[in-house]
Amino acid sequence: MWVFLQNKLKKLDPLILIILVFFLIISTMVIYSATWHTKYAGIHKNNLIMFGVLFIPVIGLSVTDYRIFVRHLSIILYVVGIILLGFVMFKGMDINGAKRWIDLHFMQFQPSELVKVFVILLLAKLLEHREGRTLRFFRDIIPMALVTAIPFMMVLEQPDLGTSFVFVCIFIGMLWMGNVRILHAIGGLVGFTSVVGGLTWLYFRDFNLLSKILKPYQLHRIQTFLDPNSNPDQSYQVVNSIQSVGSGQLLGEGYLHGTMVQGGFIPYDYADSIFVVVGEEFGFIGSAVLILLYFFLIYRMILIAIKCNDLAGRYLVIGVISMLAFQIFENIAMHTGLMPLTGIALPFISYGGTSLLTNMISMGLVLSVKVHQLETRS
Repeated sequence: MWVFLQNKLKKLDPLILIILVFFLIISTMVIYSATWHTKYAGIHKNNLIMFGVLFIPVIGLSVTDYRIFVRHLSIILYVVGIILLGFVMFKGMDINGAKRWIDLHFMQFQPSELVKVFVILLLAKLLEHREGRTLRFFRDIIPMALVTAIPFMMVLEQPDLGTSFVFVCIFIGMLWMGNVRILHAIGGLVGFTSVVGGLTWLYFRDFNLLSKILKPYQLHRIQTFLDPNSNPDQSYQVVNSIQSVGSGQLLGEGYLHGTMVQGGFIPYDYADSIFVVVGEEFGFIGSAVLILLYFFLIYRMILIAIKCNDLAGRYLVIGVISMLAFQIFENIAMHTGLMPLTGIALPFISYGGTSLLTNMISMGLVLSVKVHQLETRS
């Protein structure tokens, strides 16, 4: 048994594990900087412990055949995820007008994070059945769309626009790699462009009608994105974040010396706004190093997907890449004025137990594909 495990552990991707260790160090450092002078002082220790403990499921999942989860457990996990989202709708914790969490006493559990992984597993199962052939609209794309739409709508009601869009990006990424017809892809692009174009037209032409279509918080975020100076109270976080990241310049203001961060001008700087801490205190160089780490992580995952001789493994890895790539882009872009502000964490860096759990589980599944990629299909 031990020899069997040793042989599997030897197949792990060392670069991915090294990158995760770097994320642990960076995350703990910036969380400490963001909180050492606040009521949240000390949570960097929790982050360190959570990161360390979660390496156990990463290794455990990596030596477990991922096909068990895709072929035999994906439907069960998806149903459990939907039940948890339903529980949140009726019994979830209400924090700042949003119901996203279940109070477990020792932590605030956010089911929508784990459901992202469950959706990836089920979509991989559905795509695998097609065996690489061109996807059919009614028999393949529509069922996949329904699998994605159910959690999308439930999470949107919480409300959590950022996480909702993660489901859409997972769907699009896996659909594209699943051999979708170019005509269907163009139709989807036209539909998406029409919706965005229509909302933009309404914003400038009929704001009253737009205010009836969108919820107030969604409208405020669009308004803040298009014109940050239109309402100083609503754009407070966006304006301060852009100013803070810009003030870091090339080398940053120095660790624990960020003017805006240490002055308490950045809300949730230990969580969703953690990139602002990196940008202000470590500057362009520090931000570039973090982005390069993300690049190498995604690059290694792409190599794993390419070398895998099993379609389920490829689709699983593509789903994880789609999930992480969108979250990384959106989090950094929303704090530099390139995208509207949404409540979305920076993977592996932001403080958050469920978010970190989800990302580490994802890495365990990706490493499992690497470990088992040369095995024959069963």
